[in-house]
Amino acid sequence: MRWALVKVALAVSVMIVVAFAVPLALVIKEIARDRAFTNAERQAAAIGPTLSITTDRDELERAVASTEAGSGRRMAVHVPAADQPDRRPLKIGESRAAGPEVGDVQRLGRAAMAEVEGGSALLQPTALGSGQIAVVEVFVPENEVSNGVTTAWLVLSGLGIALIVGSVAVADRLGVRMVEPAQRLAGAAHALGEGKLGARVPEEGPTELRSAAIAFNSMADQVVQLLANERELAADLSHRLRTPLTVLRLNTASLGEGPAAEQTRAAVEQLEREVDTIIRTAREAKPQTAAAGPAGGCDVSEVVRERMDFWSALAEDEDRTVRVAGIGRPVRIPVVRAELTAALDALLGNVFRHTPEGTAFSVDVHNSEDAVIVLVSDAGAGIADPKAALARGNSGGREGSTGLGLDIVRRVAESTGGDVRIGRSVLGGTEVRIWIGLDGWRSPDEPRGHRLRRRRRGTPGRGPAGRKGAEA
Repeated sequence: MRWALVKVALAVSVMIVVAFAVPLALVIKEIARDRAFTNAERQAAAIGPTLSITTDRDELERAVASTEAGSGRRMAVHVPAADQPDRRPLKIGESRAAGPEVGDVQRLGRAAMAEVEGGSALLQPTALGSGQIAVVEVFVPENEVSNGVTTAWLVLSGLGIALIVGSVAVADRLGVRMVEPAQRLAGAAHALGEGKLGARVPEEGPTELRSAAIAFNSMADQVVQLLANERELAADLSHRLRTPLTVLRLNTASLGEGPAAEQTRAAVEQLEREVDTIIRTAREAKPQTAAAGPAGGCDVSEVVRERMDFWSALAEDEDRTVRVAGIGRPVRIPVVRAELTAALDALLGNVFRHTPEGTAFSVDVHNSEDAVIVLVSDAGAGIADPKAALARGNSGGREGSTGLGLDIVRRVAESTGGDVRIGRSVLGGTEVRIWIGLDGWRSPDEPRGHRLRRRRRGTPGRGPAGRKGAEA
């Protein structure tokens, strides 16, 4: 918009300057010409009184020499032969006009201009005492006709250029006044889209942009209020679960001893912790995201060990073979612990729900410079449509499944720039590969400058750690 205004102002100012400057330049040239010939007429008229009194050569030569044109040898006087004693025409001074032109002026009695070498000659008729017509010739050089015209044109050109530059500068400033509020509005919209809920726009600029800024600020306030209401609603709904959870926890105390009783009590305790976490998160001023950022994260090996300890007891009851690999050393990832725990529980829960008892499963962790890959495999029947299973709310053909578990896993992976893929495992069933990206992330306990800048080489699933998932 800014450059468009500048271009419009430039075009309009140039047209105005051309429309006024060209005619004015021609007028200046004409004025200079008229001034030169008016001066010549004035000098020619100065000889008139002398010619009306006498036609004596000496007297006329003195009269001609007394004028500016005469002293500059630019004046001549032509006296007809009838007024001379010897009956021959008298010519005083240096004449440049042709004889026929002088004769025409004497005969017609009207002034005329004659084009001569180096300029023009003014032929002015003057009446003598005898009634005859004498002609006073005044030479007007070309440089005198154009005297001052070049200077005037230069001044006029300078004024025109100054007018164009000034109009462009004014248009540019006006464009800035309109563009800057629009840029601030666009920047605030991008910031709000990135989750910066405090982004607001100063209500400045033209009336239309001020109205847009007011509407944007009102919209942002409503978004903040809606999010706050949503968090309050989530907290209230979660808080309502405390009563049935308390009853459930008291009932589990009467189950006695045994693996099933301990697992039930552990599940109730975990459910209570999850409800407390939901309440605390919902009450916070800002909603959390799956990505922990540079200052957060968790140890994937520790989380896998903890969840496998929980699920291994149930696997033992169902006579399932369990294998875990790649958790011998700490592996930090940019995902909060609760989110990774929810993703693993969703995948392992699917194994128990959708495969028969006795079906083996495994969890493998692979670590590289730019990513961590978690593989959850089973020896079940597999998923008929892996692509459809990754769609939110789609079970992929599994009876009794909502598909929301895989959606949780997908959101955790995509929050780090990674992805989720489903394929055929080496055990013969389903393999879910979670690619967790590490680009640009540094663990809190990692020394600054220790890790080189990570770059993802190739596409997800291409490499020693992810080849198995890609081939599936």
